[in-house]
Amino acid sequence: MKRILLAWIGDADLRASQSESGEEKGPIAQVACARDFDGVVLLATRSEPIWKPYVAWFSRVTKLVPKVKQVPMADPTDFRSIYTGAVKAIRETESAYGRDHLRMTYHLSPGTPAMQAVWIILSKMYPADLIQSSRQKGVQNVEFPFDIFAEYIPETSAASAGEVMSLAQGVAPAAPEFGDILHASDEMQQAIRRARRMALFDVPVLVLGESGTGKELFARAIHAASSRHAQPLLTLNCAALPEDLVESDLFGHEKGAFTNAVTMKKGRFELADKGSLFLDEIAELSPAIQAKLLRVLQEGEFTRVGGTKTLRCDVRIIGATNRNLMEQVRRGKFREDLYYRLAVGVILLPPLRKRSGDVRLLVDAIVGKINRKFSSQVTWENKTLTPGAVNRLLQHAWPGNVRELQNVLTRALVWCGTKRVDEAAIADALATESLAEGEKETVLGRDLGAGFQLEEVLAEIARQNIERALVLSRGNKTQAAKLLGLPSYQTLTNWMTKYEVVIS
Repeated sequence: MKRILLAWIGDADLRASQSESGEEKGPIAQVACARDFDGVVLLATRSEPIWKPYVAWFSRVTKLVPKVKQVPMADPTDFRSIYTGAVKAIRETESAYGRDHLRMTYHLSPGTPAMQAVWIILSKMYPADLIQSSRQKGVQNVEFPFDIFAEYIPETSAASAGEVMSLAQGVAPAAPEFGDILHASDEMQQAIRRARRMALFDVPVLVLGESGTGKELFARAIHAASSRHAQPLLTLNCAALPEDLVESDLFGHEKGAFTNAVTMKKGRFELADKGSLFLDEIAELSPAIQAKLLRVLQEGEFTRVGGTKTLRCDVRIIGATNRNLMEQVRRGKFREDLYYRLAVGVILLPPLRKRSGDVRLLVDAIVGKINRKFSSQVTWENKTLTPGAVNRLLQHAWPGNVRELQNVLTRALVWCGTKRVDEAAIADALATESLAEGEKETVLGRDLGAGFQLEEVLAEIARQNIERALVLSRGNKTQAAKLLGLPSYQTLTNWMTKYEVVIS
C-alpha cells in the first residue's frame, strides 16, 4: 500500500523555503517530516520559476522528490478551477499507483479556504485521510462531518459556498461514460455536469442543440451513467422514416397488420424494456405518434399496430432536437402535454462557436483519430497542421459544429499530399464545404407542383439567411440585423421567433 500526500503549495510553504534561519518548515514539509509517505503530489497555481526553488528545498529537507501538478488559475478562490485541478491530480495519482494499492492523504492547511473545502468534498468521493498542521499543535488528523462543511469556510461568499454544495450533492467525478466528450470550455463543462446529474434520476431527458453538437453522444453517455446501463439503449431518427414505419418501428406490429407484415414484429419499446430509447429529431413526430408516445410516458403501456392487446414496458425516453420545442408548441406542431412530460431534464448543448478554447482541443484529437484510422493505408503518412492552418480553423465560425469540423479536417488531410497540412489546404477544404452547403441549401428553381409550398420555400430562405447572418456576426443580433437589411435587432428577434431560429 503506497501512502501519498496531496497538497496545494501555499504562501507559508514558499516563505519557509526562503527563511534564512532554516527553522521554519511550512505546513507541507512539517507533515512530510512527521509522517511516513511514499510520495508527495504538490499542486501549484503559480508559475514554475516560483515553485521550482521550493521543490528543490523540499526535496533536501524531507528526502522526498515530489511530483508537481501545474494548475493555472486566475483566482485561487474559484471553486470550479480548484475542483477540476484537484480531481485531475487525484486521477493521475490513482493511475500511477493503482487505486487498490493507494492510500491518499489530503493536507488541508496550505492554500485558500476554498481549496480546503474542495479537499473535504473530494475525501468523500475519492476516499482519503484529512490532516492539518500548525507550529503550536503539530500534525493532526481531521474527522470532518460532511454536512457541516460550510462552517469550515466562513470566508467564502454565499454564491461560492453554494457552488461547493452543488458539487457535494452531485455525482462523483469519476465519470468515464462522458470521457468521449472532449471539452475545455465552461459552457460544455456545465452541460456535462447537468447531464451527469440527470443520469442518476430515472426521468425523461431532452437534449437540445444545433445539428452537429453531439446530442447522440450525450444520450449514450446519460444511458451509460444511469442505473439502466446494463440494459439496451435503442435509437430512432424520427425524421428518417415515414409515419407508418415510425409507428411500426416504435410499437411493433401484428402479423397481417398491413401489406408485407408477414410476421409479428416487436417494436423498440418492447426491445428496450428496462433500458432506454433515444428519439433523435423528436420534433418531427406526427401528431398521431405524439399521442401514442404520451400514453407510454403516462401509463407505461401501448399496443402494436394492428393489435388489441395492451402491452406494458419500462423505458426511459431521451429525446433530442435542434428545433425550439416551445415555439413548436405555440404553433400547434408539438403537443404541450407531451413537451412537459419530456422536459423533466433539459440539457442545452452549446454550439462550437460558443465553446471557448474547445476548437483547438478538438482539432488535435480529430487529427490524431484520422491518422490512426488511415495508418494501415500503404501510402498514408501521418499528418500535422502548420500554425497557419490551425489559425484558419480557429477563425471559422463552424455553423455545422463538430460534425463540420470533422468533415473539413478529414477532407484536408486526405487531399494533402505532404505531411504538413498548410493554411491553403484548410482553405480549400472549407471552400468545398461552403460550396456543398450552398448547393444543398439552394431553394430557388424547385419544380412547381408535387407538393410545392411557396410559404415553406420563403420560410426556408428566411431561416437560412438569418442563421448565416448570426454565424457571421457570432450571435450579435444588432450586427446580424444590419447584414440582413433589417431596421433593428428587435425586428430580427421577431423574425427569429416566426421562423424558429434559435441561438444559444
